[in-house]
Parts: sequence; structure tokens; C-alpha cells
Amino acid sequence: MKIGLPLLAVVALAALAWLGCEYLRLQVLFGVVLPYLALLLFLVGFVYRVVLWGRSAVPFNITTTCGQQKSLPWVKHDRLENPSSTTGAIGRMILEVLLFRSLFRNLRTEKRGARISFGSAKWLWLGGLVFHWSLLVVLLRHLRLFLEPVPVVISGIGAVDGMFQIGVPVLFLTDITILAALAFLFARRVLAPRIRYLSLPADYFPLLLLLGVVISGILMRYAFKVDMLQVKEMMLGLASLHPQLSMSAGSALYVHIFLVSVLFAYFPWSKLMHAGGIFLSPTRNMPNNSRQVRHINPWNYPVQVHSYVEYEDEYREKMRKVGLPLDKEG
Repeated sequence: MKIGLPLLAVVALAALAWLGCEYLRLQVLFGVVLPYLALLLFLVGFVYRVVLWGRSAVPFNITTTCGQQKSLPWVKHDRLENPSSTTGAIGRMILEVLLFRSLFRNLRTEKRGARISFGSAKWLWLGGLVFHWSLLVVLLRHLRLFLEPVPVVISGIGAVDGMFQIGVPVLFLTDITILAALAFLFARRVLAPRIRYLSLPADYFPLLLLLGVVISGILMRYAFKVDMLQVKEMMLGLASLHPQLSMSAGSALYVHIFLVSVLFAYFPWSKLMHAGGIFLSPTRNMPNNSRQVRHINPWNYPVQVHSYVEYEDEYREKMRKVGLPLDKEG
């Protein structure tokens, strides 16, 4: 059920878009209304989550480190792992965002009999890194559909991505790498007993939805042969708020657009929001300078206290009756 329900949901979404455009002629709904609505939900949800996290109080320095803190001059300081300045914290954050540095250092812990063993978990780091970088390149490539003229940088990224030019149309390398990375991440959740036990439908649905987006895009490019000139006209119209639909573009295009719209609308309310949350994580974006700067809890406001002497003065007779010891008789 953990896998079946998310899989059924993704298949049902794709079938809904295909039937709606193929037989009910609902291209306006799936090509204009839902994309705009999904973009609105994405922007509102993203801003809401970021503002909510930003308003959370962080009274103490709670940097997570595994390196030597800056102390005495003759003690070697780990500037990236345990930064003491804002510059060092920015450097650590850049390595975390671009290279997943903490995941690279992660170890797999297993109990073998009475012993605890530690092994490498580099495959998870590699799969996650390949997926995120492939997704970034795919998103940058797709900007050519929304911009006219196309910037040289975007054209260059597309040329490098399709440099092998296997067949016609050009086979992009990221189409292979992102599909392989998603397949690996999904297989890891299914085949690893501990990961499968801990996984919930909310963990499988984003993976399956991303797989649906990637597969529908690949099929639209290599199997159904959608006219890219018509696609660009549609995307330019959407970007300029003057939508122009092509009824002959094929239902495969609208299936892809609908799945992307669902992904955008779902993004801020799911675990995918770690893309924005990582920048607001106080365990990573704060310098560990507790030896240089005194951090005072802003919640330490004056509190009216009731000392024990006052307590005994108030309840002395009752305490004496039940035999409790007293510091002062009388």
C-alpha cells in the first residue's frame, strides 16, 4: 500500500490529463488554467514556508559541527567544518548545497552479530548529487522555451548536454542521468529493508511523480514527436500572460504539463521543500563563535520567583503539623 497508492495516484493523474485532452478537449484547463494555478500555489506556499521558518526564534548558537572549534592560536582550526565567521559559514553552506558535503561524509551503520560496523554510503551521495545536478541542467535547458532570443548561456548548456548527438532528435545526457538517478533512489527505498520499513507514501509519491514528469518528457520528445515550435509558442504565450494553445500539439504535451503543474503545486507542502529550508537551517548557516561572542537568550526576561525562605514562612505551621523538617523554628 505504501507504493501502490502513490503509483496509482501518479498513473491516475497522467490518465486524467490524457483523457481530458484526447476526448473532452480540455486543453484550456490543462494547458492554461492549471499551470497558472500551480504556479500561484508554488509561489504562495514557498514564501509562506520561508517566512514561517524565518520567524522561528533561534536563541542559542546551535551549529552542528564535527571539526575543531577556533580556540588557542596553536590549536589547528577547521575553518569549513567548524566556521567561526560568517564567511566560513557561507563557504560551508556553498559546499553543502552544491556538493552535499555532509551526505558525502555520512556512514552506513550496521549491527553484525554483537558488533557495530561502519561502511561507506557513497552510492547514496552519488545518486542524490547526479539527480539534483541533472534536474538543474534540465530546468536551465527548458528556459529556452520561455525566452526569445535564447541567451548564449542557455544555448551553451543545451549544446554541452547534447554533445554526443546520438540519433535525431538529439539525445540529452541529462535525460539518461536523471532517469537513472531516480530509478536508483526509488530502488533503494524498495529494496533496502530498513529504508522500506521507515518509508511512507509521502516519501514514494514525490519520487514517482518526478519519474512521471521525466518519463512523459522523454516520451514526448522521442516517441510522440511533439512539434517543438508549437511548444515554444505556447510557452512564450504563458510566460507573457497571453496564452496561445495549439490543439494539434498532442495530448502527450498536456500530460507532461499537467504532471509538472502537480509537482509545482505539491512542492511547498512536501519534503521537497528542503530545497528552500536548507538555507534557513540554524545548524548550518550559523558560525560557531560561542568562544568569541557571548550569546544571550532573549527569552531571559525578569521572572517573579518564590524563594524557599518565603515558602517556609508561608506554610510553616502546615509543614510542622505533618512533620516536615524546618530550617527555622518559630
